[in-house]
Amino acid sequence: MKRSWISATAVVLWCAASGPAPARAEEVPASKWAGSAGVVSDYLFRGLSQTDRKPAVQAGVEFDHASGWYVGGWGSNVSWLSDGSTSAAPVSSSVELDLYGGWRGSLGGDWSGDVGVYRYQYPGSYPARFTLPDTTEGYAALAWKSVSLKYSYAFTDLFGYAGSQHSGYLDLSWNQEFAPGWLLNAHAGHQHVANVPGASYSDWKLGVTRNIGSAWSVALAYCDTNAGRAAYTNAHGRYLGCATAVLSVARSF
Repeated sequence: MKRSWISATAVVLWCAASGPAPARAEEVPASKWAGSAGVVSDYLFRGLSQTDRKPAVQAGVEFDHASGWYVGGWGSNVSWLSDGSTSAAPVSSSVELDLYGGWRGSLGGDWSGDVGVYRYQYPGSYPARFTLPDTTEGYAALAWKSVSLKYSYAFTDLFGYAGSQHSGYLDLSWNQEFAPGWLLNAHAGHQHVANVPGASYSDWKLGVTRNIGSAWSVALAYCDTNAGRAAYTNAHGRYLGCATAVLSVARSF
């Protein structure tokens, strides 16, 4: 089930992490380190709750080279793996640790691009013959002004679905400033899960972000999906794809 890149600003701009909007070259004028830490009322990834509708603490750090190349890491508490297990096949995993790298920059005029590889890791203990949830995706994004289109392609099984290599996620996002310090955040996405009937679904979001000073941000968003209940209800009977409001607070550094 599932997650996405969250950079210094994505903690508050996303209900789900779906990858960052490509940055223009002028936004990274020199090599630098950047990071963020925050709290979210529910960690959603591609519209699905990763924490069973409970809060999450998240943090990440990234090094951006002046040439456009970048590497980074990000982490959050999660519960979807242990919540989905049974006493006969228990899973002990409570954290997501991600590594990623790529290139982003201007393509001329108002166009920009972003390409890279993302690795999702879930350390813990798993029963024998369990399909591990660790996932590697490649991604490519194209942006025009405040609108971006991104596609993520799974090189491995997708988050524990056996035989789901070649799955893909398409993400259309729009983050537009409508007043000083205020951003409108809109998103629609579709997750294709290869070779797993009933697991593919779409998700969408509408929200607003308030930037406070140069470091703090607060965001509120409404998120929903059409994910199938049979595929996305955990062992406690909790449906993870229902409509919900998500509040987040983050500080960049």
